[in-house]
Amino acid sequence: MRKKFVTIANSAVPLVFVGLLLVLWECLVRVMAVQEWLLPGPVRILETLCGNLPMLLKHAQSTLLECLAGFVIAILFSFILSFFMEEIPLLKRAFYPLLVASQTVPIISVAPLFIIWFGYGMLPKVIVVVLVCFFPIALSLLGGLAAVDREYLELFRSMKAGRLATFRMVKLPLALPSFFSGLKISASYSVMGAVIGEWLGAKQGLGIYMTLAQRSFQVDRVFAAILVVTLCSAALFALVSLLERLIIPWNQKTKWREL
Repeated sequence: MRKKFVTIANSAVPLVFVGLLLVLWECLVRVMAVQEWLLPGPVRILETLCGNLPMLLKHAQSTLLECLAGFVIAILFSFILSFFMEEIPLLKRAFYPLLVASQTVPIISVAPLFIIWFGYGMLPKVIVVVLVCFFPIALSLLGGLAAVDREYLELFRSMKAGRLATFRMVKLPLALPSFFSGLKISASYSVMGAVIGEWLGAKQGLGIYMTLAQRSFQVDRVFAAILVVTLCSAALFALVSLLERLIIPWNQKTKWREL
């Protein structure tokens, strides 16, 4: 009973808060008579979203394809690199500073280079998504692997288990909660990475849709596209959360006991 009440309360509070903000936004726009080309109200944005839904869905398909491709590649790279960095300490000492330093370079500054090198197709956008998603996943996985209790490792070593078996049966299962934390962050960022790549040059996608609408001062279309991006990010976040519950259900039980 308490679990259901906590779930309902946690879901209702943010929804009520967002609803109040939207009502306040609509009231201020109407009372202050703000021009639609400057700041449309939520009602106008919703009307634009419904009126342009087929076009937005077409652009959203392209953006989602790019972000999913980059997201999957980032996960694979993170697993491979984290495994070798965990098993080879020298490799970790060599690559970890480079991994951190790579995040000091703004993605928006290097994305134009990908357009120059690889053209206006899908590949540059996928690379941007990989760069955006890779660091949170890899860092979380490395942190989870490093936090594994050494007693478990000593037990498996005493049983003559190999490195791969130890990684598969001990390190990886215990590191999965940290891994999914980074995965949820990257899921939220993946759509943004695809949109950033599309801003700089694309044939279709939510990023180019927003750019064209902005140049035409169609601010309601920009907000409609932002809403679609937000919904896509929330959907990916929810999907990763669902996978977390299915793959590591014991972690959810631990969270509820803490509540």
